[in-house]
Amino acid sequence: MSRVGVVGTGFIAKGLVLALEEQHDLTVCSVLTRTNPLARSDFPRQDLLTCSVDEMISNADVVVECSGDVIHATAVIDQAMEASVPVVTMDAEMHVTTGSYFARKGFITEAEGDQPGCLAALREDALQMGFRPLVYGNVKGFLNHCPNRDEMEFWAKKQNLSLDKVISFTDGTKVEIEQALVANGLGAGIAAPGLLGIASEDVKTGAEALASRAKGLGYPISDYILSPKSPPGVFIVAGHDERQKAFLTCFKMGEGPYYVLLRSFHLCHLEIAKTLRRVLSGGGVLLNNGVSPTISVGAVAKRCLMPGDDIRRGIGSFDVRGTAIRIVDEPKHVPIGLLADATAVRQIEPGQLIASDDVELPDSLALRAWQEINPCW
Repeated sequence: MSRVGVVGTGFIAKGLVLALEEQHDLTVCSVLTRTNPLARSDFPRQDLLTCSVDEMISNADVVVECSGDVIHATAVIDQAMEASVPVVTMDAEMHVTTGSYFARKGFITEAEGDQPGCLAALREDALQMGFRPLVYGNVKGFLNHCPNRDEMEFWAKKQNLSLDKVISFTDGTKVEIEQALVANGLGAGIAAPGLLGIASEDVKTGAEALASRAKGLGYPISDYILSPKSPPGVFIVAGHDERQKAFLTCFKMGEGPYYVLLRSFHLCHLEIAKTLRRVLSGGGVLLNNGVSPTISVGAVAKRCLMPGDDIRRGIGSFDVRGTAIRIVDEPKHVPIGLLADATAVRQIEPGQLIASDDVELPDSLALRAWQEINPCW
């Protein structure tokens, strides 16, 4: 029986603890929380909660990080790596901020379940079948760059999710982060800052439009379609050997030259066990941010920020949203994952990409890790 340590006590962690109770070969040994364990009657296994990072790591054969807090996750993962414990994550936010620092230090992989991990798994299947990926696509149903508080609080309560998560889903930050991770991890680029996000009635039409753009660019791209009527999954658009055309047509894949491979669901915590078994059996990395990322997610102001204004958090806030950028084009951008307890030192206009000179960031391992990843910063 392999022992799993869990970092976080939110939506994903709760579901994962329940899911692993049904597995014969995996058991949760402890769950790290920053709250008072005695006050967490909402957590399904209150007896597993601990505030000690050392206790969580020392009991675990593998650690699952799913806190969604970049600064906290970075510090905990660092300790896990110092103890030579492999790390599985459901935390694209951490990966695109400090994940490359850890990819250079030890074993870290994103899990299947969220869109990036599902795309990585779909790519493995596609390559084994001889497909040549051109687009790594995400399906998004709704987008509003500047949602209002009343609307977000309504949906947070209705979906039983934290307010910041609902905001980041709605304003596009989450999909920008996910596709940046996919680009870095799977060797793709982006077609434009902020991605294309092509509006489409169905997956096939939008996917083919993205493939056309990728063909014109001459390299695979990571992007998404905005398609409210389509299933909340992921897709790959890929080419194949011309000699297989008649066979693929017979298999209802269309006339080519590009074919859409759709995975019409992603089940988050229910799929993490697959990656845990992969890691524990000696399998390789499914997906991480790579050691030399080319894509990052910068912070764009949603409102006018004045000198002295505090930015308590970046991801999932009413102050900023995330946008995918090429690091070489914006070397001084501030990754949105680093915006936590920050202070504006210059006036920042709505729509402006925030640069390192615009804000003061508190010292943290996450900040130092980013500086190591990007020395010019």
